[in-house]
Amino acid sequence: MSKSRNNFINIFLPEKQLRKQVMSILSDSKELEEPKDPETCHIFAIYRLLASEEQIAQMRAKYLAGNYGYGHAKQELFELILEKYAEQRAKYDYLMANKHEIDAALKVGAEKAHIVANDVIKRVRAKVGY
Repeated sequence: MSKSRNNFINIFLPEKQLRKQVMSILSDSKELEEPKDPETCHIFAIYRLLASEEQIAQMRAKYLAGNYGYGHAKQELFELILEKYAEQRAKYDYLMANKHEIDAALKVGAEKAHIVANDVIKRVRAKVGY
C-alpha cells in the first residue's frame, strides 16, 4: 500500500461502511468474462494475507477461469474480514459502548506506572546525591 492518506482497511468500521471501503479498492477494467492475473491484483494480495491456503487456491482458480469479477472478489474479501475479525470487532464495539472500562484500565496502568516511575526517580536521586 502506498503512503496515500486513507489507504488502509479499517476493520472496526460499522459493517456498512466497511463494505463500502472494501468495495472502493481499485481494480483494472477487465471484463467479467476475462481471466484475471491474481499476482497483479490488490484485492487478491489483501485476500492472501487473511485467507487459508485452501481459500487462496480457490480464489486463484476463480481468477484464472474467468467469469469472476472484481466485485465478486471484493465481496469475498469483505466476508473474510468480517469472519476473521469477528471477535476483535465485537470486543471493539463492546468497549466503545462501555468507555468507562477503558478509563478504568488506563487508570490502573497509570497507577502502576507512577509507582515504577517514583522508584526510578528515587534511585536516580540517590545516585546523583540529590
